[in-house]
Amino acid sequence: MSLSEPHDWTKPQAQAIPKEGYFKFEQGKYGPVFPRTPACYGFTIIARIKPGREQVIREYGKTLEKALEADPYVLAPLRLHYLRWVLFDIGKDTYFMYQGIFDTDFDKYTDDAVALFTSSGISTTFENLEGFPEDWKTNVPAFIKFVREHQCPSFLEYGEYPYVTADEIKKALRLKKAFSEMLDQMQ
Repeated sequence: MSLSEPHDWTKPQAQAIPKEGYFKFEQGKYGPVFPRTPACYGFTIIARIKPGREQVIREYGKTLEKALEADPYVLAPLRLHYLRWVLFDIGKDTYFMYQGIFDTDFDKYTDDAVALFTSSGISTTFENLEGFPEDWKTNVPAFIKFVREHQCPSFLEYGEYPYVTADEIKKALRLKKAFSEMLDQMQ
């Protein structure tokens, strides 16, 4: 099904994805275009953290939490549904896993992330990962290269409400709230 075709959000859907992360090679701005799936767009980045940086990464989670308390829309340009960050050990090394689900394609998301972090003054926790370019704010291709090299494509994605954007979900919840308030006033 192409993006121009309507999707039936009323029926949960799953999509198995080939090992490469796409069905047909299509060159994007920075590499292959990864498909929109029932879970929308997303990626998983896995990279080894720099030794001794586990606590710094955990503290960065608190920094991001506080930034959102100060401005709930600070991450709005990323069009996120969800983020999940996980630290885990393999042997003596600690790895960081970044999972994001969002409404834009991979290239736009990474462009928007660099722009957001550059303009907001908030750094990225990726600075704590081995091989992440120190000049990432001025060297966007190096940032993109790092993200692409550490991307682990999904082989299955599921959506309980497939292909629905975050904006559509918020709109539905606003409508639900307005309808509930109207019903409350009628009683």
